Amino acid sequence: MSRPQRITVLGATGSIGLSTLDVIARHPLRYEAFALSGFSRLSELQALCLRHRPRYAVVPDQESARHLQAGLQGAGLTTEVLVGEGGLCEVASHPEVDAVMAAIVGAAGLKPTLAAVEAGKRVLLANKEALVMSGALFIQAVRHSGAVLLPIDSEHNAIFQCLPGDYSRGLAQVGVRRILLTASGGPFRETSLDVLHEVSPEQACAHPNWSMGRKISVDSASMMNKGLELIEACWLFDASPSQVEVVIHPQSVIHSLVDYVDGSVLAQLGNPDMRTPIAHALAWPERIDSGVSALDLFRIGRLDFHEPDETRFPCLRLARQAAEAGGSAPAMLNAANEVAVAAFLERRIRFTEIASIIDEVLNRESVLAVETLDAVLLADARARAAAQDWLARHGR
Repeated sequence: MSRPQRITVLGATGSIGLSTLDVIARHPLRYEAFALSGFSRLSELQALCLRHRPRYAVVPDQESARHLQAGLQGAGLTTEVLVGEGGLCEVASHPEVDAVMAAIVGAAGLKPTLAAVEAGKRVLLANKEALVMSGALFIQAVRHSGAVLLPIDSEHNAIFQCLPGDYSRGLAQVGVRRILLTASGGPFRETSLDVLHEVSPEQACAHPNWSMGRKISVDSASMMNKGLELIEACWLFDASPSQVEVVIHPQSVIHSLVDYVDGSVLAQLGNPDMRTPIAHALAWPERIDSGVSALDLFRIGRLDFHEPDETRFPCLRLARQAAEAGGSAPAMLNAANEVAVAAFLERRIRFTEIASIIDEVLNRESVLAVETLDAVLLADARARAAAQDWLARHGR
């Protein structure tokens, strides 16, 4: 029997990372954790290292590294602790690594994810921001290196499953009319508009269907998460923004659909559990047990669909505008959103002001071509500075 596939999990302590390690643990003869990274939950990272015994662990700074290394050595582990972005890039591109789960949230995941792509790895992409920020560069690197890019977001994974294997020839060439990207609508789908400005971070993080980190939970509440996924879908499937339609589906059972010119609509269904797309991408083109229970359609009983209200969810409109503008606009959208969401979680702004900050940044900063990684990072920095300027003038 061949050796188990070696997996690097970037963002191991987050919800995607933990789900990935759960699937890996179910198939010890097939997969092993090669490297794990964590940012702030260092005690949890240590516990994961004790359980999965990776060769490497990556933490953000030297002090954290000394603390973790001492704890692991005290437990008899030989895991080597690396530091910072350099350490992340090293374990993402290591010659012995077979696949990389890219699950670091936000712009921080861009460089290590690109390092995995440039090294020709099988990249399980859960960090949508990397592709949103540097779409053209990212896809060019995939094609140049021969990396295998597999989407982990449940919606993009569903689309991937519903498309024919030769979809890279172009959606029109394989008979696709449009992509239907489903969204739960989050916790505020039916909240009165006149009280949205009063909602708390705790309310925004209370997603009705999914268990996620705080940042992505707020993005789901504002539907910016769906806007970022719209941009991601355009790059993953070579689609124009006009070919991607967002559909509110409160049950989160249909994860997305593909509409064909002959009138057929193919959908992927499943319980809302991220282990399904993770197991699909780990084993593709095979299928393995994910630990997710079978879908009980009799218990669900009904499936509902609604058109999104852009008055309620202005972030979705802003994301579509950025997708249509192209260039540096998506990177600036993402950067402004990250600053705004952090401020909301810190109670410095109201929930409705997230969109206000993004709108001002996009209107204030010029859209430029982004032909290099430095240009992407410059656009990101400009947008963050503009968002911080808004906070200095209006934040609490």
